[in-house]
Amino acid sequence: MKRIITSLIILATTLPMLAQGWPEKYEGVMLQGFYWDSYADTKWTNLESQADELSQFFDLIWVPNSAYANDLKNNMGYHPVYWFDHKSAFGTEAELRSMIQTFKQKGTGIIEDVVINHRASVDNNWLNFPAETYKGTTYQLTAADICQNDEAKDNGFKPSGANDTGDNWGGARDLDHTSENVQKNVKAYLDFLLNDLGYTGFRYDMVLGYGAQYIGIYNHAAQPKFSVMECWKDYNTIVNYINGSKYDGVIQSAAFDFPMKYNINDVFANASNWSKLNNSALCTNSQMARYAVTFVDNHDTGRQGESPLYANVEAANAYMLMLPGTPCVWLSHWKTYKNTIKKLILIRKAAGIHNQSEIITREANNNGYLLIVKGNKGKVALVLGKPEIGFNNAEDQYHEVLSGTNFSLSVSKDVDVSGLDNIKDDAFTAPDCCVVNEGEVCAFFEAPTSFTNVKCWAWDAKNNYTGGSWPGAACTKVGTHNGKNVWKWTYNGTLTSLPTNIIFSNNGASQTSDLDFSNGGYYNEAGAIQGVVTGIFTVKATASQDQLLRVYTIGGHLLRVMPAGTSVNEALNQLGHGLYIINGKRYVK
Repeated sequence: MKRIITSLIILATTLPMLAQGWPEKYEGVMLQGFYWDSYADTKWTNLESQADELSQFFDLIWVPNSAYANDLKNNMGYHPVYWFDHKSAFGTEAELRSMIQTFKQKGTGIIEDVVINHRASVDNNWLNFPAETYKGTTYQLTAADICQNDEAKDNGFKPSGANDTGDNWGGARDLDHTSENVQKNVKAYLDFLLNDLGYTGFRYDMVLGYGAQYIGIYNHAAQPKFSVMECWKDYNTIVNYINGSKYDGVIQSAAFDFPMKYNINDVFANASNWSKLNNSALCTNSQMARYAVTFVDNHDTGRQGESPLYANVEAANAYMLMLPGTPCVWLSHWKTYKNTIKKLILIRKAAGIHNQSEIITREANNNGYLLIVKGNKGKVALVLGKPEIGFNNAEDQYHEVLSGTNFSLSVSKDVDVSGLDNIKDDAFTAPDCCVVNEGEVCAFFEAPTSFTNVKCWAWDAKNNYTGGSWPGAACTKVGTHNGKNVWKWTYNGTLTSLPTNIIFSNNGASQTSDLDFSNGGYYNEAGAIQGVVTGIFTVKATASQDQLLRVYTIGGHLLRVMPAGTSVNEALNQLGHGLYIINGKRYVK
C-alpha cells in the first residue's frame, strides 16, 4: 500500500496544476508601466533602471505588447505582426529579456499585454502572415485562420475561417479561434512568453472579440499564475466572461473591474454622488473580488475622448488601494502622485489587505463616504469627502496616518506604519522652459498629445481673467516635457488679486476639470503637480567664502539664510510650498 501511495504522489506532482485565474488572498499591487505613446518612459532600459524603486512597491508590472509590429518608432504593439520576434518601439529583445530578468530577481513579475484577437500581415496582402519557428516547429497562420466575416472579404481577399465568435476589430485580421491551427499557434506563443522570455503572466487585450472559453483553453495549456482579461463592458458581462473562462469547472482568468472605474468617475469627478460607490463592482462582491483587478485609469481611459479622471485623483487611488481585489496603479498617476501612492501601498501592505479581504463598512451620505476594510494585520478606515459619519474608534483605536484633498486614512492600533517615515516628499523639478518673470501671473500646462490649440480659462468669484467668452485666452507653447508639449498662460493686465481657479482645454473641447489656481503652478491633465505653489522664490549662494544659501523672493526680499554646504534637497526640506529657482533649475514643492 505504501508503494501505491508513493506512486500516486509522484503522479500528482507530474500533472499540470489547473490554473485558478488569479491567486487567492493575494496581497500584491500591480503597476501599469505605460500610457499611450509612452515610448520614452516605457523603454525597457528606462524601466529596468527604476527596478530598485519600483520593486519596493509593485509585485507585478504590466507592459505593452512587446512583439514586433513592423515599426520600431511609433507603435504601441496592438497590431502585432510577429509573435516570436520581440524587438519593438520600446527596445530590443535583448533589452526586454534583461528588464524581465532584473525585475524577477527583485521579486517583481512582468505581465505581457497579449493581443490574440487580431493580427496584422507582413505587407499589403492582408492575409500574408510570417512563418516563425519555435522549438523546432514552424508556426504560420493562413486565410483559413481568419474569420470569414472579417472586412478582408470586402477588400479583395478571401478569408475562409468560421464566423467570428465575438466582436469585430477593423484594424487587423480577426482570428478564428475555433481553428485548430490558431489554437496551436496561440499556445506556442504563450509558452514562448512564459518559458522563453520569462514573463510571469498575461493581460489579454480585447477579449470581447472571441469567446471566453478560449481563454480557458489557452490558460489551461500555458499555466500562467496571473491572467487578467480586458472585458470593457458592464458588470454582468464581465462576470459571465470570468465564469466563461472555466476549464474543467475552474476559473482561468481575472478581469479588470470596469464597473468600479465608472463608479469612481461618477463620484470623484465632482466629489459628489457618494452613494454610487455602492453600485455593483467586482471588488466589492465577495465571490468576485479575487478575480477583480481594479484601476482608476489606464492607457485607454486616460486618453482624451475616453473617460479620464481629472479631479480627486489621489482620493480615488486611496479608495482603490484600500479595497479588496488587486489594484493596478497607472504610470501617469504614479509619476504625478508618487509619494502619496507609495504611502498608500505601504499602508495597504502594513494592514495585510488582500484580494479577498473583508469589507466591514460601506456607508455613504450626501457629504461623503466611509470605507472600513479588515486585512490580515489590522483594519483601515478611509473617509472620503466630508461625511457626517463616525466610526468606532474606542475598540480599534484608529489613528490618522495620511490625508489629502477629500480623503483621510486611518489605521487600527495593530497596524505598524513606521515604514511611512522613510518616504520623504520629493520636490518636482519643473522643466527649464517654465520661466516665471518678476511680478508675472502665469501657469504652465503639460498637455496631452491630442491637445493642439491650448486655451486657458481663469477666474474667481467676481472676475474672469482670460476674456469674456469660453474657452478663454490662448496659451503659448514654451517647450516639451515627458514627450508632451508644455504651454504657458500669462495674464497681461493689472491685478488686485489672483484667480482662484483655472481650466485648460483643447480650444474648448477636451478639457481639465476645475483646478485650484496657484501662481507659477505646473499642471497636467490630472491636476496640479506636487503640491500647491504659494510663492515664487530664488535660492542663491553668496560670493563670500562661507557660501551661505540665501532665499529671496523674486522681487529680491531676503527670507532665509541657510548653513554652508546645504544641498538642494536639504534646502527644500526646510522650505514651505513654493516654486524655487536653484542653480537655474526650477523646483515645485
